[in-house]
Amino acid sequence: MDRARLHPWVVRAAWAVLPFAAGPAFADALDARSVPVRTVASVGLWLVWGVALCGSLVLHPIALTLLRVVAPAAVASAGWAAAQRDVGASGAFAVAITLVALSLVFLPETGVAFVNGPAYPNERRFPLRVPGPLLFGPLVVAWVLTAGIPIAALLLLSARQWIAGGIAGTVGAAAVFFLGRALHGLSRRWVVFVPAGLVLHDPMTLVDPVLFPKLKIAGVEIAAAGTDALDLTQRSPGIALELALREEATLVLTKPGERIGPTVAVDRLLFTPTRPGRVLGELRVRMGAPPSDG
Repeated sequence: MDRARLHPWVVRAAWAVLPFAAGPAFADALDARSVPVRTVASVGLWLVWGVALCGSLVLHPIALTLLRVVAPAAVASAGWAAAQRDVGASGAFAVAITLVALSLVFLPETGVAFVNGPAYPNERRFPLRVPGPLLFGPLVVAWVLTAGIPIAALLLLSARQWIAGGIAGTVGAAAVFFLGRALHGLSRRWVVFVPAGLVLHDPMTLVDPVLFPKLKIAGVEIAAAGTDALDLTQRSPGIALELALREEATLVLTKPGERIGPTVAVDRLLFTPTRPGRVLGELRVRMGAPPSDG
């Protein structure tokens, strides 16, 4: 079994052992709580774990979004358990094991494996990095509202805090519907190789996916500093690749607050995949030539 096939099983194994590794810490932390709170929290932990484990068995972008929402929640919950007075070394171990699971879920290889689950056999998808401006603030806020508020609502209702629980539940439901879709959009951004060429599928920068036929691709290489190519990276951290075309292509860009933005004609553009080396390697295989003719 090669590394690409093995990696999803490593993720699944990490999730499978969570109840046994982190369970004692949660049990100790909840022991002093009221019976309704303890019951709701225990059932919720088992339910979320079961859904996430089942999700890990299905290689699909939706499962990737689910895991990347639940994994930080597992770390936060383990941190809360470890901070409780009656929890000893089991709390630190719970934090450590949930951090391992979190790291595996956010590895680039995990993204590659899950987005390629529903892909056709003759295509290969490579996820794009998260836009830089979202990493420092907006993404954390969206996660807190989507994952944290619904959890808080259930615990407040179990503690008979009806008004606060009702408000939190309403806010949480709206966050799951609206922000959950936005978070899933981050799992649906990729560059994909197809028999006809290369497709850039990025709803955050392009109104529609764009196919760049093989015969029109001059090359793809690591972007040089100061290049004047059209920047579609959205300031994502990491190595940007520059796609050079033999003739101009027409792109319809998105615009903040509006779906359709300006239309531009370009012969060079930048994008930032999570695995730039594998993109260049795939290009060699698909094109039968070096990454760039320049």
